[in-house]
Amino acid sequence: MIQPLYALVFGEVFLILLLLFRTPLRKPLLLLLDRMKQGRGPIVSSTAAGTLFVIMLSMLFNIMGIQKRTVESAAVNPTDQVLMANQLLEASLLGFALFLWLMIDRIHYYIKEVRMLRKHLEAVKRMDQKSEDVRSKEKGKSKAVEEDD
Repeated sequence: MIQPLYALVFGEVFLILLLLFRTPLRKPLLLLLDRMKQGRGPIVSSTAAGTLFVIMLSMLFNIMGIQKRTVESAAVNPTDQVLMANQLLEASLLGFALFLWLMIDRIHYYIKEVRMLRKHLEAVKRMDQKSEDVRSKEKGKSKAVEEDD
């Protein structure tokens, strides 16, 4: 189970790097994330995250059980140490994978927000420039009327 978790963590890190830097793959990735958040996507995503969280909690309870067994027996059992190290590594990787998925979600949200704010700012700049053009035309007309007098 450790190899798929490492693949998941490294894949998520790769996605975060693609989102943070302007690369040719950023736009298709954003479109994919947008589509994934439509329809049943959020339900499936939250269900998968919840399942991974429950598995992580189960591993943590197994770790606590191994620790109790070690404390009660007062002898160090090498098998228990190997099992505990393996369970601890898997639980850590699952927790890290859940954290990285949360980061991907937030980065995607902030990128969308920045894009919408830029579009809104450009629209406001265009409207401001149009109003300035109208004002300058009105001033030009008023100066022409004053010169005629």
